[in-house]
Amino acid sequence: ASGTCSVVGSLAYAAQTAWIQNCSLRDNILFGRAFDQGKYDRVVEACALKPDFSVLPAGDQTEIGEKGINLSGGQKQRVALARAVYSDADVYLLDDTLSAVDSHVAHHIMSSAILGLLKQANKTIVMVTHNLHVLPMADQIVTIQDGGVHFTGEYQAFRESGGDLATFLNTEEDEEDDAGDA
Repeated sequence: ASGTCSVVGSLAYAAQTAWIQNCSLRDNILFGRAFDQGKYDRVVEACALKPDFSVLPAGDQTEIGEKGINLSGGQKQRVALARAVYSDADVYLLDDTLSAVDSHVAHHIMSSAILGLLKQANKTIVMVTHNLHVLPMADQIVTIQDGGVHFTGEYQAFRESGGDLATFLNTEEDEEDDAGDA
């Protein structure tokens, strides 16, 4: 397959395997950008980092990496996501950024950072995920199978498409409904 892709404006990328610098948590988030206390606080809260900062010896000034503390995979992903969100880009490419966090934290990040700060600011968000629970929140769903686009459309059309993943999703939701009725 071949094709082209063009982006008008700036792009922010948060990788599944987060890249972290050997510097303070704050510097990892700012990534050379000017510090704006209000914006920073909103991003830290939306990315569920506030509780982490409160237990670290120097808060967000704590050094991480080779010369500082080690972070868990989920903490690294949240720092990388915060860096992307703080960048105030036009387009966000989020590569499975919820894969290393628990469901409670994932829900907070989805509602506060992705659907909150980004979507409410009319940012374009392309999110790659294995988390089926976020699909109803997507404006458009694209599934890839055998190296090509298998489906594209809205959530309801996806559920009605009859594909393997849609069938699995419908079965899972039916089981949740049955459990709730018990």
